[in-house]
Amino acid sequence: MKLNVQEKDDNKLSTITIKDIAKKCHVGVSTVSRAMNDHPDINPETKKKILKVIEKSGYVPDNSARNLKRIDARAVAVLIKGIGNTFFNQLVEVLEQECQKERYSCVIQRVEEDENEIDVALQVAREKKLRGVVFLGGNFSHSGEELGRLKFPYVLSTVYSGEDNKRIASVSVDDYKESYKMTEYLLGLGHKKIAIITARREDESIGKLRLLGYQKALFDHGIPFDEELVCYMKMNVDRYSYRSGYKLTKELLSGKKTFTALYATSDTLAVGAIRALWEAGIHVPDDCSVAGFDGMDAGKYSIPGITTIRQPAKEIARATADLLFSMIDKKEEPKRVIFEGELIVRESTGISRIKIV
Repeated sequence: MKLNVQEKDDNKLSTITIKDIAKKCHVGVSTVSRAMNDHPDINPETKKKILKVIEKSGYVPDNSARNLKRIDARAVAVLIKGIGNTFFNQLVEVLEQECQKERYSCVIQRVEEDENEIDVALQVAREKKLRGVVFLGGNFSHSGEELGRLKFPYVLSTVYSGEDNKRIASVSVDDYKESYKMTEYLLGLGHKKIAIITARREDESIGKLRLLGYQKALFDHGIPFDEELVCYMKMNVDRYSYRSGYKLTKELLSGKKTFTALYATSDTLAVGAIRALWEAGIHVPDDCSVAGFDGMDAGKYSIPGITTIRQPAKEIARATADLLFSMIDKKEEPKRVIFEGELIVRESTGISRIKIV
């Protein structure tokens, strides 16, 4: 994309690229693109700053270039379900970069919690003439028959379908295995009363897998599963967000059950949980350990730093793009790619002091 601007330097017409704008605003090219195209996954202040610089400098978008982008058949879409989960930001940025390398336009589409991803994908495909789709996040439990409606290549990224189908391409960590790893780590610290914040009861995707990994670790260590220590998200109300972590932890604290550790199945939930515990006068980790999942930057810089399972976001995004473009070019068949998660131990977890919250 190019932007034309009239400048009074020697009365010459100069042409600048979107890279020049990005440099002037101290942001990435993809961030400028999202601001100009009114994408939801951008900080409002950053967007305001970019648009102000464009307006102040007199930059005028090249409409012909935009029109070419609209009719360009070399386009893929990234459908994001769970936009409140900031873990997705770094994946989207890498996916956009990979699309640019392949000279594909990248359509970012938000999917609401109550929307069907398949329906949204088909609608966007009709409007944009897509060659492929990346499904990022969400509760992906669609049947093989429903997935059969998609007549173009697609990849599930960070999730995979509950369908045991070799025709479904996916790139993710093994959520069951990694959740088992986190729960076993907490058990190793001496915690026997471990509460968990997880997806809604009806979830058949990553939320269910993380809950099952938690249950299996308890079972293997001879600790009975206690349903009262599980706090499920509410349908169409809670998401993987700071606010949900705060709210759901408040619910746990209002119950009769006590716990010495809290496992939040995303870092965003963990940040909110720590705030709720602090307001209740509960010190982390002395009174209650808190663990998350994802490995997002906010967990590193929060106080205390959050112990988590780090998903290799950039590697997952690149593998997702590579697989999708290989399928588009008919060089590769759908397959499942699994990455190893990494247990990152920080200040939010510690040895159980048997002081039950």
